[in-house]
Amino acid sequence: MAKANQNELFSGSAKTNAEKDYSAKDIQVLEGLEPVRLRPGMYIGGTDARALHHLFAEVIDNSMDEAVAGHATRIEVELDNGGYLSVSDNGRGIPIDPHPKFKTKSALEVIMTELHSGGKFDSSAYETSGGLHGVGVSVVNALSDHLIVEVARGKKLYRQSFKRGKPIGALEKLGDIANRRGTKISFHPDEQIFGAKTHFSPARLFRMARAKAYLQPGVEIRWKCAPELVANLETIPAEAVFLFPGGLADFLEETLGNKVTVTSETFKGRSKSDAGHGRVEWAVSWSPQGFGDADSFVRSYCNTVPTLSGGTHEAGLRAALTKGLRAYADISGMSKKAANITPDDVMNSTGALISVFLSNPEFQGQTKDRLSNTEAARIVENAVRDPFDHWLVGSPKDATKLLEYVIEQANDRMRRRKARDVKRKAATRKLRLPGKLADCSNKSAEDTEIFIVEGESAGGSAKQARNRKTQAILPLKGKILNVESASLAKIQANKEINDLATALGVGIGKKFNPDDLRYERVIIMTDADVDGAHIAALLITFFYRYMPTLIDEGRLYMAMPPLFRISQGGKSMYANDEAHKDRLIETEFKGRGKIEIGRFKGLGEMMPAQLKVTTMDAETRTLARITLDPENLPSTEALVETLMGKSADLRYQYIQDNARFVEDLNL
Repeated sequence: MAKANQNELFSGSAKTNAEKDYSAKDIQVLEGLEPVRLRPGMYIGGTDARALHHLFAEVIDNSMDEAVAGHATRIEVELDNGGYLSVSDNGRGIPIDPHPKFKTKSALEVIMTELHSGGKFDSSAYETSGGLHGVGVSVVNALSDHLIVEVARGKKLYRQSFKRGKPIGALEKLGDIANRRGTKISFHPDEQIFGAKTHFSPARLFRMARAKAYLQPGVEIRWKCAPELVANLETIPAEAVFLFPGGLADFLEETLGNKVTVTSETFKGRSKSDAGHGRVEWAVSWSPQGFGDADSFVRSYCNTVPTLSGGTHEAGLRAALTKGLRAYADISGMSKKAANITPDDVMNSTGALISVFLSNPEFQGQTKDRLSNTEAARIVENAVRDPFDHWLVGSPKDATKLLEYVIEQANDRMRRRKARDVKRKAATRKLRLPGKLADCSNKSAEDTEIFIVEGESAGGSAKQARNRKTQAILPLKGKILNVESASLAKIQANKEINDLATALGVGIGKKFNPDDLRYERVIIMTDADVDGAHIAALLITFFYRYMPTLIDEGRLYMAMPPLFRISQGGKSMYANDEAHKDRLIETEFKGRGKIEIGRFKGLGEMMPAQLKVTTMDAETRTLARITLDPENLPSTEALVETLMGKSADLRYQYIQDNARFVEDLNL
C-alpha cells in the first residue's frame, strides 16, 4: 500500500496504516491448542521453572484422581537423562473408543487435543478430582515437543504420539496384553516455550511425588531417575518407593523428626467420606523449636492439589483450633487468661497439614494456588472441631500444656504490641509525615497496612473504601524513580521515595530497620494495565534493592484489582483477566437475560464500594505476596539487572530471546 505524503500526514487528511489495513483478514481464530502455545502463562502461570514443574503436577494429578476414586493403587514416575518425564498408573486407562461428538476421533485424542474436555465436569466418573476445566493434560501436550500416551485397557495395549499438541498419526492398537492396565504418559517439554536451559529438577520432582503419596494413604508411588542426574544429590536416590498408610500424620512426624513438641501426641484425624459434603484429613503439632527456617508452617491441599497460597480450608482449620482451645479454657477455669488468644497465637509454632476432598472445588487461577469455596471453611471446621474437643478432654495434661503455651504466645504478642505502641507514638511525634498520607488511627503497627496507590484519583477512591482504623493510603504521583539505574544521591533526593520511606517510618539501604516499620503489611495497589504493571515493577525493584527485609519477612504484597465486572439481572461478579472472565461467563452466568461486561480503566474509575469489596476488604480481597525463591537468587539478581538496569543492550537481547513468549499487552 502506498504511503501518504508528508503534507497529508500533518494535515490529518490521510488515514493511518492501521486504519487502512485493519479488516476481516486480521481477525484470528485460534483453534485446538494454539491459544496455549501463544499464551502459556494463562494456563500454567508462566514459562519459568515453576511453570515447567506444573506440567508434572497436571499429569500426576490425573493418576492421583484415579487413586482417590479407588481405581488405582500404584503410580510410577520416571525421569530419563534425555529430559523425558513419564507418569504411569494402574487405573482404568483413558477411554479409547470413538467420541460421540467428534466421530472420527477417539476419546483419548479428544482429551489430548481439545481444551475443556475430560471426565471431571460432573460426578459420574469422579466424585472428586483436581481437574476442573479439562485443560490440564491437553496443556501439557501443547507445551511438549513430543508426547506419547500408552493405554492398557480391556487386556489390549494402545498408543498414540503427539508433537506440540498435534497427533502424529492415529491411535495404534499394539496387541493383546494380559497383566497390565492403566495409562502411561511420557513427555518432553518444548524448548521453544521453556528455553534450552530450563530442565526438570530431580529434587523438586522427588519432593512432589513423595508429597502425593502422603495425601492418599495406601497408594504406592514408585520413583525412578537416571543415576547420572542425581549423582551429586546426596538426599535424592535414583530409585525409591513411597507408601504411607498413616497419610498426613506420617508426613508431619517425618517433618518433626526429633523436635521437642508441646504435646506428647500429634492431633490427627480423618473424617468419613460424606457425598456432597467433602472429606477432610488433618495433622497438627506444636513445636517451640520451629520448623527449619520458619517458626511455623501450614501446608494445605484440595483433591491432592497443593494450595500454596492457602484458602478457605486453612481458615476453617484455624477457626476449629481456636474455638476448641477457648472452649477448653472455659471448662478448665482458665477463660480469663485465655480471653485474648487469637488464631495467630494458636497457629504460632504450629506444623499443620490439612487436606480436603470436594466435589466442586473453586480455585483462583488455573494453577490452583488458592482455594476459594466459602463452604470449605465450614466443612473443615465441622470436621475438625468435635475431634479436637474430644482430643483435649481425653488428654487433660497435654491440653493444659497446650493452652498455657498458647496463652503465653498471646501475652508475648501483647507485650510486643505495647512496646511498639510506645515506639510508634514516639516515632509519629518525631516524623513529619507526608501531607498526602491518609494514616490509620491504630497506634500499634499490628494488623495495620499501608496501600501505595497509583495516582491521586485512585488515592481518593481508596481513602473512601478503606478501614480507617487499620488501613493507610499513600498516593504516589506517576512512576517513581528507577532505582536500578540511578545513583544513591539521586535516590536520596527523590521526593516520592522520601515520602514513601517517611510514611513507612524507616530509612533505606543500610539505615533500614524493620523494627521501625509503622505498618505490618505494605501493599502495592496499581491499575490492572501495562502502566500499572510498570509502576509495580519499579516499586518492587526499590523494595528489593533498599528494603529487602520487607520481602524476606513476607510483608510486601500486591493488591489484585479486577479488570472486569460481569452483570446479569441482579447478579454481579468480578474477573481478574480475560480467562477468568470467560470462565465465569461459562460457569456462573447461564440464566436468561443480557450479560453486561464492564471493563475498569483504572482504580480511580471504580466506585469506593467496588474497590473495597474487590481489592481492600480483608474478607473478600485477594493479595499476592512478593517472595523470593532462595534456590533462584542468582537468576533473580540477573533478571532485575537485565530488565531494570542501565544496559539497553541487555534489555534488547532479552527481548530478542523472549519475544515469542510475550502475551498480548493491549489492555
